[in-house]
Amino acid sequence: MKSFVRIVFSLFLSSILYGNMYFWVDESGTKHYTNVAPPSGGNAEEFAEIHKAFEKLTSREDLHQKFKVVKVFDGDTIQVTAMDLIFSIRLVGIDSPEIGYGDQKSQPFSREAKAYLEHLLSSHEVRLKNYNADSYHRQLAEVFVDGNNINIEMLKQGLAEIYKGDQPKTLDLPLYLKEEKKAKKAGKGIWQLGKSYKSPKQWRRENPRK
Repeated sequence: MKSFVRIVFSLFLSSILYGNMYFWVDESGTKHYTNVAPPSGGNAEEFAEIHKAFEKLTSREDLHQKFKVVKVFDGDTIQVTAMDLIFSIRLVGIDSPEIGYGDQKSQPFSREAKAYLEHLLSSHEVRLKNYNADSYHRQLAEVFVDGNNINIEMLKQGLAEIYKGDQPKTLDLPLYLKEEKKAKKAGKGIWQLGKSYKSPKQWRRENPRK
């Protein structure tokens, strides 16, 4: 209990310094701290930002903190929660086919990538290794289920490629490249498309969201 209080207090202090955080008490008297607004009609007090909250929750080298997966958006982006805090997670090091929204078409294998990631994360709590945030304020992380690196699993199935951009210096990029090469050689997933394949980066450039 003392440990829980220390963590909440630490997050509360960091919220005052770093970002938007809300606090409210529900009908049962339970206190809530969260970085998303409370339910509609809730009476909440807003604090300052908490960009450091996720860093605190993932600072242990043994990946002690567990997160519950709230939503899978596509093959490389999810939403997780822990201690009433909700975070958007971008699976670091990989890039999955783009899902179209509205009247936009989806990239081949985008639905398969999302479905497979949902399968890997279904009914599981995950552990995360943090690599800071991207320009969209999503946390870059490696996702682990029972010790298995889910980022790598997406590459193994050919449902993601290596992200074509700057990579964190501490990421084990050779391992990522090795698994991408094996999937490509085996013609798995996206690699079935051969010369017609377009990287997600190229697809985004040719099909910008409106």
